[in-house]
Amino acid sequence: MVMLLSGCGPLIQENTTFLEFLEVTQAPIIGDTTPAWDGPTIAEIQGAGHFSPFDGQTVMNVHGVVTVIRADGFYLQMMVSDGDPATSEGIFVYQGLIPSVRPGDEVLVSGEVHEWVRSSDAVNDLPVTQLRFPTLEVLSRGNPLPAPIVIGEGGRKPPTEVIHDHSEGPIFPGTPFDPEASALDFYESLEGMLVQVNNAVVVGATNRFKEIVVLPDDGAWASVRTPRGGIVVREGDFNPERVILDDALLDMPFVQVGDYAEQPIIGVMDYTYGNYKIQPVEPVSFMSGGLQPSDSLPPSEPGQLRVASLNTENFAAREYDRMVILADQIVNWLASPDIIGLQEVVDNDGVTGRQTVAADQTYQEMIDAILAVGGPPYGYVNIDPLMDQDGGIPGGNIRLGYLYRLDRGLSLVDAPHGDAVTAIEVFDQDGMAMLSLNPGRIDPNDEAFINSRKPLVVMFLLDGQPLYLVNNHFNSKRPDNALFGAFQPPQLLSEPKRLRQAQIVHDFVESLLAVNANSRVIVLGDLNEFYFSPPVETLKGGYLHNLIETLPVEARYTYIYEGNSQVLDHILVSESLVPLVAGFEIMHLNSEFDYMSQFSDHDPLVATFWWE
Repeated sequence: MVMLLSGCGPLIQENTTFLEFLEVTQAPIIGDTTPAWDGPTIAEIQGAGHFSPFDGQTVMNVHGVVTVIRADGFYLQMMVSDGDPATSEGIFVYQGLIPSVRPGDEVLVSGEVHEWVRSSDAVNDLPVTQLRFPTLEVLSRGNPLPAPIVIGEGGRKPPTEVIHDHSEGPIFPGTPFDPEASALDFYESLEGMLVQVNNAVVVGATNRFKEIVVLPDDGAWASVRTPRGGIVVREGDFNPERVILDDALLDMPFVQVGDYAEQPIIGVMDYTYGNYKIQPVEPVSFMSGGLQPSDSLPPSEPGQLRVASLNTENFAAREYDRMVILADQIVNWLASPDIIGLQEVVDNDGVTGRQTVAADQTYQEMIDAILAVGGPPYGYVNIDPLMDQDGGIPGGNIRLGYLYRLDRGLSLVDAPHGDAVTAIEVFDQDGMAMLSLNPGRIDPNDEAFINSRKPLVVMFLLDGQPLYLVNNHFNSKRPDNALFGAFQPPQLLSEPKRLRQAQIVHDFVESLLAVNANSRVIVLGDLNEFYFSPPVETLKGGYLHNLIETLPVEARYTYIYEGNSQVLDHILVSESLVPLVAGFEIMHLNSEFDYMSQFSDHDPLVATFWWE
C-alpha cells in the first residue's frame, strides 16, 4: 500500500522527499496552458456535490497528471485548475492492480465513473468518486505536480462549527452543496486532491486504527481548546476543523495530544468509514509536546470520603501488565479512593473463553495488585450477569462492580445478595430507605437493558450514615450515524434506549428520596452521553446534580473520540451531598495518550466529600 517515491525513475532521485520533489517540479498551473481535450474535466466529473453527474457513465479522454500511487490504482489531478473551489480537481482511478504509471505522468484516462462506498454501508458512509477499470495513454512524463491546497492559513479554512445544516435525511444527488458553510461539503470539494496542513498539532493520539487527529496552524483558529491541548465538544459544535491522518499509504507514528509537526504534512484527501482523511505521502514526524498525566491527588483528609468512577476497558484476570498499571493509578494517582465504581470488568477467563461468567479472580487480582504497590486492603461488590446477556465484547461478560476500602469504616448494609434477574426494591424502615437486595440490579428484565449492562446498586454505612451508589454503563453509541456520514444530521439511533435507561435510574433514585429526601445518593459510571444530552438531563430530573458541570467548559472531557475531547463518564449526586463536595477532578491518565500507552480509553473521575 506504500507509495515508493524512490521508485519513480528519473523523476525522483534516491532519498528525495515528496516535499523536495514538489519544490523541483512545481510550476504555476492555473490558466489555460494545455491543449483542449475532448473528454470531460475531472472537475466536471466530480461536480459541485457528493455525487458525480456522470455516475454510471463511461467517459473518454479524461486529462490529468498522476499524483499518488496506491496498490490498486492511482490519483489523478487536473493540470490546469478550473478556478472553482466547489469542484474537486482530483479523482481516484481504480485498476485493481499496482499501476504502471508514475507521479508526474500526464495521462488520458477512459473508464466508467463509479460512486463507491468503501465500507458497503451507504447509510453511514458517503461515496468516493472513481474511474474504474480504465484504459490510459501516457502523453508525457516528468510534469510538475499541482501545488497542494493548504487547509488553514494561507489556503482554505473549513467551517469550525457546522458539519452540514442545509438538508435533512440522506445525502443524495441534488442535495444542496455549500463548501463555505458546510464542513461536509468543504472536504468533499477536496476529494482526491493533494492537500497540505501546516503546523499540525495533535488533538487525538494514535488510535488502534493507526489514525492521528490534528488541527492545522497549531489550532490558532479552532474552537474551544482544552487546557492540555485537545479540542472540546460543546453542544452544537463537534469541531469539523479536525483533520484525520490515516495510514493507508504510510505508517503513522505513536503520538500524544499536544505533539506537533515541524514540517508541513502533505497527502491526498480520502474518505473511509464515515470520515474524510488525509493519506500522507511523506513520512510524518512529530515533536513531543511534553504531555504528562494529571498531577496525583493528595490523600483525603480525616472526615472525608473519596469516590471514583473508572471504565476499565474490558479488564480481565491474568492481564498482568495492565494490572500493574491499574494498581499504580489507583494508589499513586487517585490516592486510594474509599469506593471505586468500575465498568467493563471481564469474567475470569477473559474474552477468549466462554466457560464462566464469574469474575472473582479478576477482582482478587486487582486487590492483590493494589496491596503489592503499597495500597490499602479492598473488598469488592459484584453480581455476575447471565452468559452473553449484557452486551460488550463477545465472550467477556462485562459487568459493573465496586472496590471499597476495608480500613475506612465502610460496611455493607445487611440484605440478601442480588442475582442477575431479580429487581431490587426500596422500602421504608423507620424513615430510612432500605433495599430488598444489597447489592442489587435495577429492573434487569426491562427491555431497555436487553444486551446492555444493568445498573448495580449498593448501600453502605459509614459512621452510621447510609450511602447509596448506583453504578451504570448505558448502551453504546455504536449504532449512531457518523458525524461526517451520508445521513445528515446524524441519527442518534442508540439514544432512545439510553433515554429509557436514564428514566429507569431516575425513577429508582426518586423512590429512595421519596422515603427520605436527605438520602445521600451517588449515581456514577459510563453513561455514553454528553453532559448536555437529553438522557443525562432525564437522569438528573429534579433530584441529581452533575459534578461535571462544576468544571469549566474547556475541562469537561473524560474520553477522546476521533480527536474530540468529550464527556461520557459522570458522577451525579443528590441534593444532600452538594454542600459536602470538597473537590471534583477528572484525572487525565489515559485518553490523551496513544493506545499502547493507555490503561483504558477513559479517564477516571474522583469526587471527595466531607462526611463528618
